[in-house]
Amino acid sequence: MTYPWKDKISNHKQLGGIETSTLDNGAGRGVRIAWMDTGAGFRYKIVLDRGMDIAEAFYQENSLAWISHAGITSPQPLSDQGLHWLRTFGGGLLTTCGLDHVGGPEQDEFGIRGIHGKISNQIAEITSIVQPDIHSGQLDMSISGIIRQHVIFGPCLTLKRTISGRLGEAFLKIEDEIVNEGNMDAPLMLLYHFNFGWPLVDEGTKIVAKGTWKYRFEGTQDALIFKEGNDYKTCPAPLDIHLGGGEEVAFIDAATDAQHQVVCGLYNEQLGLGVKMSYDKRELPSLTNWQHWGKDEYVTGIEPGTNPPIGQKAAREEGSLVFLAPRASKRFSVTLEVLDQQKQTEKLTNFIQ
Repeated sequence: MTYPWKDKISNHKQLGGIETSTLDNGAGRGVRIAWMDTGAGFRYKIVLDRGMDIAEAFYQENSLAWISHAGITSPQPLSDQGLHWLRTFGGGLLTTCGLDHVGGPEQDEFGIRGIHGKISNQIAEITSIVQPDIHSGQLDMSISGIIRQHVIFGPCLTLKRTISGRLGEAFLKIEDEIVNEGNMDAPLMLLYHFNFGWPLVDEGTKIVAKGTWKYRFEGTQDALIFKEGNDYKTCPAPLDIHLGGGEEVAFIDAATDAQHQVVCGLYNEQLGLGVKMSYDKRELPSLTNWQHWGKDEYVTGIEPGTNPPIGQKAAREEGSLVFLAPRASKRFSVTLEVLDQQKQTEKLTNFIQ
């Protein structure tokens, strides 16, 4: 294949690649990060000291992610009780939840668990950075790390994560392996808490997720968004009912293609911009949509997972809690692609139909 830059540039950094650095100011002072620039208008910040989650993300001039008031803070590994996790929840394109609990605070005979688990407050050990090699035509790039959620006399789960892309293409791929390095069976719950914000998410933006939707508290009468007759797949203006802790959550039994792939995401017709997420439902059988339309906190989450965010206790009781035997592992993969009306008309059309 012939590339337009052949014989015209010396260094891949003229096109894109991976650059690591350390924040030196504010609540995130000392936190290591890595910017990944695809050279195709799509660039994003990986927070190495926060479980290799992803903070800011942009396509051309448009922000894709929602950033909370807190933004990036230093990791707080002991923020695992009650609602303490919310103090360090920066939003961002991705916050990983788990590895043994996703959902609200709870307590039972197996322990005390805070909201959404511990993994996003753990520091990664970076094991590999692969830059593109423009002279050989090797355009793939990736960063890999190990994040440990270990406790003596208890579960020892290790997340091995690789985030990869390709120079000239507007996508990212997350490949995770979770290994039980302890000596007893360990519960496993994992949720990819993707958080999308303005201007991708705006009045009229469509939430694309085929399948059967149900309100989190099905059977009650308090649903204001996820109720029959309401267009809950179209983003509204900011809502007074979502001031403070107002929110609603839907659980989706997502449709798949013949290869067991789920396709979901967002489409902003005004911008001609879409974000397409794809993953294997056999790995991640659950899909959650979080809608929080508060003023200055305007966000929707599209969240594949092993379970909906019902907590370890409820998952155990209903028989859906996954356990890993000692030395056993499970693999997961999620791909996120940015679709541009001007560049990918056919692909975008197929996505939203």
